[in-house]
Amino acid sequence: MYAITGITGKVGGELARTLLAAGEPVRAVVRDPQKGQEWAALRCEIALANIEDTASLTIAFRGTEGVFVLVPPNFDPAPEFPEARAIAAALRTALEAARPVRVVYLSTIGAQASESNLLTQHTIIEATIRELPTPITFLRPAWFMENFTWDVASARDSGVIASFLQPLGKPFPMIATADVGRVAAELIQEDWNGCRVVELEAAHRITPNEVAATFAKILGRPVRVAAVPRETWGSLFKSQGMKNPLPRIQMLDGFNEGWIEFEREESGSMKGKVSLEMVLRGLIEAGVERRTPRMV
Repeated sequence: MYAITGITGKVGGELARTLLAAGEPVRAVVRDPQKGQEWAALRCEIALANIEDTASLTIAFRGTEGVFVLVPPNFDPAPEFPEARAIAAALRTALEAARPVRVVYLSTIGAQASESNLLTQHTIIEATIRELPTPITFLRPAWFMENFTWDVASARDSGVIASFLQPLGKPFPMIATADVGRVAAELIQEDWNGCRVVELEAAHRITPNEVAATFAKILGRPVRVAAVPRETWGSLFKSQGMKNPLPRIQMLDGFNEGWIEFEREESGSMKGKVSLEMVLRGLIEAGVERRTPRMV
């Protein structure tokens, strides 16, 4: 039995479907029983749990071969990241009590960075559960290609996409969520000892200019990319409702300045199979638009 948190999202859903296709039993860990109905119809066992509630997590994780932990994204954390610290404590206690055979935690590129930024939430959680006796894999993916969902409407309607990733000709590490889910399914079925880190990105790094060119190829019209001036980020993020935009700004600085990177850099990362064009085609064909802030 494999317990999967975040199963209603792209990564968790891909992981669950991969395991089910292989004939493996899956326990869908959800907060809302309504969201579990789709997975119950696929013969998944349903467990109701909140990521900050130790008791419900312990029950959800108990008796499993493997646990996949995906923490809901928090784009606007309070100073010093108290939300991440609470989740870390709950996870550690629940995993200690439930004693699954192995754990895969969905972390992020740059989790090892010493500079504070939005991704420090994963740094905190990694440090808290790292010393558990249970074998743990920290899966650290790159910037999600699906973040460009936010740009579909502007590319289609105005031929311009905005980029916080700069310079526009700089190659950035990216990955498709389908690859993340697929690799997570492979990892959670493996045997290993202790703690390991797996870093994951696409076959090649991608520039913002390439993103615009790929949109143009698919849409059959010119698309260009415009850099969002850094001095406007704070006011822009606040206008979107963020109370504490500094961590997000620091994260973007980390990507742009290069200190958010894989521990083993590009040469040491596992490579995905899904291309940017495949992802963008899917987003455009789905006609999906996202209004929430993007995050790796």
